[in-house]
Amino acid sequence: MTKIVVAAFYKFAALPGFETYREPLLETAKGGDVFGTILLAHEGINGTIAGPRAGVDAVLAHLKSFPGCADLEWKESYTGENPFYRMKVRLKKEIVTMGVTGIAPEQSHERYVPPEEWNDVISDPETLVIDTRNDYEVSIGTFAGAVNPKTTSFREFPDWFRDYQRKHNYKKIAMFCTGGIRCEKSTAFLRAEGIEDVVHLQGGILKYLETVPEEQSLWHGECFVFDNRVSVGHDLKPGSYDMCHACRQPITEADKQSPHYTKGVSCPACYDHHDAKRIKALRERQKQVDLAQKRGERHIGAAQRKEA
Repeated sequence: MTKIVVAAFYKFAALPGFETYREPLLETAKGGDVFGTILLAHEGINGTIAGPRAGVDAVLAHLKSFPGCADLEWKESYTGENPFYRMKVRLKKEIVTMGVTGIAPEQSHERYVPPEEWNDVISDPETLVIDTRNDYEVSIGTFAGAVNPKTTSFREFPDWFRDYQRKHNYKKIAMFCTGGIRCEKSTAFLRAEGIEDVVHLQGGILKYLETVPEEQSLWHGECFVFDNRVSVGHDLKPGSYDMCHACRQPITEADKQSPHYTKGVSCPACYDHHDAKRIKALRERQKQVDLAQKRGERHIGAAQRKEA
């Protein structure tokens, strides 16, 4: 079986005229049989792609040719089957949406903590440790002692933090997220709010799980990822979760035994959230998925959950 390379990356860099980069980038990816999603905005690039080694290398080389992106870094993992169904390059206002203007995430690299030093930082009782991800991600794994803001979108983080900080007034703060991108923005935001002693995990949870031996790890559970693998564990090995293709929530084998679970239609988290029209559409979609599988084909009608 051909090994598929999965590459996750982001880079904050000024890209005036970023709209013109879309088509050449899309052609490079398609020419290398690479699937995934890449976001382009005036502030930089953000994406996850998967494909054969040569194709992924060609896309990464293309991205490194963009202004300010020559030092682009990425995290790699490997799988036997491409976890994406199509290739998309999207034009956005932000590469990760926080909705706060006037901050400088490109300067947040000054506040990196490498994975090897992260355990010491979060073990300090005077440090507030914040998981900046959304609630459905936190629900399947996080660091010991981390605060869960219980957000459904990254847009909610600024208001949550202002309210939390008014009540607790922490002087030292450490933050983490899946791959690092949200923490670049949240760190810049906290600095704009007057918090000087703020750091974040370099490379995010994925780099920590790849770098820190499991026996030394302070991570509990699995890490949600934004592709068909659903979750990964230490050494970035595939996790135990599946996904509800109706609400895009991670689900367990126990969830599948629930009377509220219908494959492709509902799960315990969403069974009472869909109207009759939505349920009918979901049932039809699952029917097409099953037919495609019987024919030995891949159904490409489902979009992946976007990191919000």
